[in-house]
Amino acid sequence: MLKIESRLAQIGSIQEPVTGAISFPVYQATAFRHPKLGQSTGFDYARTKSPTRKVLEDAIAQLESGDAGFACSSGMAALQTIFAYFSQGDHLIVSLDLYGGTYRLLEKIMSRFGVTATYVDTNDLDGLEAAYQPNTKGLVIETPTNPLMMITDLELVCTWARKKGIVSIVDNTLLTPYLQRPIELGADIVIHSATKYLGGHNDVLAGLIVTKGKELSEQMAFLHNSIGAVLGPQDSWLLMRGMKTLALRMERHEQNATAIAKFLLEHPLIGEVYYPALETHPGYAIQNKQSSGNTGIFSFKVKDARLIEPILRHIELIAFAESLGGVESLMTYPAVQTHADIPLEIRQQIGVDDRLLRFSVGIEHIDDLIADLSNALSKAQAELEGDSLS
Repeated sequence: MLKIESRLAQIGSIQEPVTGAISFPVYQATAFRHPKLGQSTGFDYARTKSPTRKVLEDAIAQLESGDAGFACSSGMAALQTIFAYFSQGDHLIVSLDLYGGTYRLLEKIMSRFGVTATYVDTNDLDGLEAAYQPNTKGLVIETPTNPLMMITDLELVCTWARKKGIVSIVDNTLLTPYLQRPIELGADIVIHSATKYLGGHNDVLAGLIVTKGKELSEQMAFLHNSIGAVLGPQDSWLLMRGMKTLALRMERHEQNATAIAKFLLEHPLIGEVYYPALETHPGYAIQNKQSSGNTGIFSFKVKDARLIEPILRHIELIAFAESLGGVESLMTYPAVQTHADIPLEIRQQIGVDDRLLRFSVGIEHIDDLIADLSNALSKAQAELEGDSLS
């Protein structure tokens, strides 16, 4: 089999037999002609299956070592499609530190349909055992988590879930199949907010699901078609185009993020730095065991919460914005942005407090990024010291 870098670069390039187009066409069609009664080209209606979307879905399934792929209109649409697999009265075990939108979907929407969730450190087997109930049907894992970069031993935990008869769902958004393939470690379902690293350019909204196993794949296909939150052909094409350069981008993201994380570790205004590429990170060994590299996002805490506002005001090359995974560097304040829907007591329990910043490091030149961050920190410090004197 070709190396993953080659498979990424060749997505869709040999799948248009009529013209030989290297870039797979955008089939902007919702309906497809039947040759005759009882026959189909394989495409009937675009919600069920679309040619451009199918190339993308086949690509992500193959990249993740799964059996079927499903492209959705957003990461949240992908999550909703997966959660629709569960029924009234079912219970889920979910990573304690997770994206606020996932928490919102579970607590504000799925709870209305009788699906409940317990949040635990998914790397703690004793905690998982304590959370397990007779009606537990699913395990939802983020690794690394967003924003505190907690690491779960996927092989260990997915094995535990399989013994319990629980469906294991892994959010692989932050590492992508280039760096980590959860299905190879025992997961049943992988999900991506493909808006992030897979798209990579902050220009397409998308979600991807990959399933392992014939029965689970057939059930997910039914849900995908029935719910209908599918990805359109133009966005499918944009996502494939972004994925072609994933290997190059992830290497640069990791290189830049590691350099900046080490810079911040030594900075007098910074307290903790949460990045699994650092040997000081508690999940360092597990991360190295199950992944071939690290993501381009990490979080850090300033020593004084009063520094947050001036830092965000003074960054220039780095944008103060909510997303992650694009070629442009973005900084986010989770407590009031991405994780605002998580109750204060839970945020404080896990450490998402008013001193935490999340940094999605782009592919700009490292010297420019460090200079911009250093300048913002210096100006923030000067303002703080000026306020203290006045």
